[in-house]
Amino acid sequence: MNAQFKKGALELCVLTMLADKDRYGYELTDEISARMDIATGTLYLVLKRLKDDNLVTTYLQESENGPARKYYHLSDEGRKYQTELKEEWTQFVKAIDEIIGGRYE
Repeated sequence: MNAQFKKGALELCVLTMLADKDRYGYELTDEISARMDIATGTLYLVLKRLKDDNLVTTYLQESENGPARKYYHLSDEGRKYQTELKEEWTQFVKAIDEIIGGRYE
């Protein structure tokens, strides 16, 4: 898959998954990489940026199988941003589909 396509969509994927429930970094990486090829480091850069922008918060939770895990939680601001971004994405995909599907005439 084209790297530029993934770059634009990865943030929306992460936000949407966090809108469903809190998740830890490896869980996000595992679920997303099952559908598209991504580097683990790429996802953590996205998560850092989302945290820096106050779109997610983090907390530690003890794990039965090792050290505590850092979970990511979508903030109220992040939830609003995810909704807006999803609407923009839907409009974008529709426009691209019209163009590449030959329905733009």
